[in-house]
Amino acid sequence: MKTTRRLIQLAFLTLTVVGVFVVRGNAERWCPFGGVEALYGYVTEGNVLCALAVTNFFMLGAVLVLALLVRRAFCAYACPIGTISEWLGVAGRRVGLRTRLVPARADAYLRKGKYVVLAIILYFTWTLGELEFRAADPCYALISRHGEDITLWAYVVAGLIVVGALVVTMPFCRWLCPLGAVLAPFSRLGFTRIRRDAEACSGCARCTSVCPTAIPVHMLDEVRAARCMTCFNCLAACPPKRGALSWGPARPRGAKWPPWIAAMAVLIVLSAAVTWAYVAPFPSFTRVSPDRAGAAGEPAVARLRVDGVTCRGRATLLAYFLERDDEFAVDGFLKIEAWPGPGRAAVDITYDAALADADAIRAALSEAYFDRATETWRVSPFAVEGYDALGGLGPAVEGL
Repeated sequence: MKTTRRLIQLAFLTLTVVGVFVVRGNAERWCPFGGVEALYGYVTEGNVLCALAVTNFFMLGAVLVLALLVRRAFCAYACPIGTISEWLGVAGRRVGLRTRLVPARADAYLRKGKYVVLAIILYFTWTLGELEFRAADPCYALISRHGEDITLWAYVVAGLIVVGALVVTMPFCRWLCPLGAVLAPFSRLGFTRIRRDAEACSGCARCTSVCPTAIPVHMLDEVRAARCMTCFNCLAACPPKRGALSWGPARPRGAKWPPWIAAMAVLIVLSAAVTWAYVAPFPSFTRVSPDRAGAAGEPAVARLRVDGVTCRGRATLLAYFLERDDEFAVDGFLKIEAWPGPGRAAVDITYDAALADADAIRAALSEAYFDRATETWRVSPFAVEGYDALGGLGPAVEGL
């Protein structure tokens, strides 16, 4: 099972590296913790933070489902940070570095650190409506290919994590990972558990010595700790003649499952989340016209493809151009649903067909707008598929 897990780790790490450096995709949109950061804004305002997307919610949902099924197996099989941390520890031992053991009491206090990190990140992110810690996030520095908003602190933090992982088993994952804090209550309720047969156990503690999260397996009848990653290091270390350890559902307690089921669960659930994200994506930006929040007389939807809708801020501009007060005004605008992203983004505009039509909406989004309040022209940043704007700043300017 150890070889199988290493191959799965390598596959996910390779997928991340290729996606970031070869395809040059936005890997941040697939981070499950991004779903946590974006949740408050989506529930309260109907939109996600710039650089994130609804795909973050699909991945977060998948990881939570996995936690309920196979505990923190996502960390042990699929998380790139978990893989790198674990492999650094292996590399450290192979070059002669001695793994430092942290006293149990100190470990218990340090484990609370991830809840502090989670609270700080969510407070500032949800309060300010921005990803405030991206500049110092070593993971973001990697997946953004050193984006322009990255600071030196990102590499300082990365260096500390690397050095720590060489001499202490997975310190970031155990003590500081905010996603670990999110998964903890779900993992504690996990459907599957490691169990120990006290009569067959010799008390050799080999299982405990190889546990990456320092769970005293040899002292427990059943591993219920939320930090269990279902890595099966303990099962591999247990003398096979004794067979004191097994894995399976919490009930019926005697049932024993082969370890490969955990790996299959990870692959199936994550694959299903990615497929669902492409097949049935829900909008990452929603805005209802404040003047027309009620039902329309003849509701209709204009399904558009629009260049320039790259993030939440640009999607907000859609409403600005629809709510204009010049000759291109749309009286029947009701709601915007958009899927911001690079290239042509999908945009659904719900409107009252008795007051407007799809052509009027295309014109409102595409034509320049004279803002009477500031007496300035606002050139539209949007290009709607199938509509040719009049050019320049519109007919009013051409007559000046």
